[in-house]
Amino acid sequence: MRPVPTCILSSADAPRAVDGHDLDRYVQIGSLTKPLTATVLTRLAEAGALQLDDPIEQFLPAPPGTGITLRHLAAHTSGLPRLPPHLHRRDPYAPFDDQALDTLVRRLDTLPTAAPGHAEEYSNLGYAVLGAALASATGSSYEELLERHVLAPLGITEISVSPPPHLRLHRTGMFGRPVRPWTMDGAILPAGGLWATPRAAARLVVDLLVERKLGEPTPFWQTAGPLRWHNGATRDASVFTGALPDGTWVLIHRLSGNAEQTDEIGIARLQSITARKAS
Repeated sequence: MRPVPTCILSSADAPRAVDGHDLDRYVQIGSLTKPLTATVLTRLAEAGALQLDDPIEQFLPAPPGTGITLRHLAAHTSGLPRLPPHLHRRDPYAPFDDQALDTLVRRLDTLPTAAPGHAEEYSNLGYAVLGAALASATGSSYEELLERHVLAPLGITEISVSPPPHLRLHRTGMFGRPVRPWTMDGAILPAGGLWATPRAAARLVVDLLVERKLGEPTPFWQTAGPLRWHNGATRDASVFTGALPDGTWVLIHRLSGNAEQTDEIGIARLQSITARKAS
């Protein structure tokens, strides 16, 4: 079995990249995009541009009376399914463009599997709808909102929708050729389409969760007790990050879509740092 290119960044040790990973080249961060989208939502709400409990039909051509709010979308309690329907097998999100999302939004009353607010079901579709609603509410693109409300205030530049091809790091196939990544710069972008250098992703986590440079973190991070965390995966890349109230944090990125193994490495790393602090 070939070794998996891996990078490990944490509060305890110097950043480390092994087996061909690179701390300064752009990699897909998958659903680690979601807490950034949620941070945009929270900052817009704090600025009075919208309210968390605004219904989505206020911003998008959804049927009235769905009961789905921006908060429901951010918290994965909208009742929407995990994925949009009719995805392609090889490059699932390639056909999921703005027109495809608009078509789904117009029949959003037929898609929920549960009433909003009653159960949590992790939903990429929900975050695609959320991103479209934020863009509609402000008259700005998702990229503009992310830059204005998150990246520019933190002075972070190495997070991008479409980084230069020569700066991207891809998993390689059997004969050493780069594997073409999924297309995720369409309507799915707010749910999982960003690229970042591992250094920039780690700095983002520190700025948001440890140093709290933008104030209290958005409540829409995943939580487990005191741990705020999130992961993400595409076909060829996976990431885990988490931070504790005492400032302990970790970010793991691997050129492998096996998110479960990446999560296990990240959690073990957090436990190791905590044990060292206690000894």
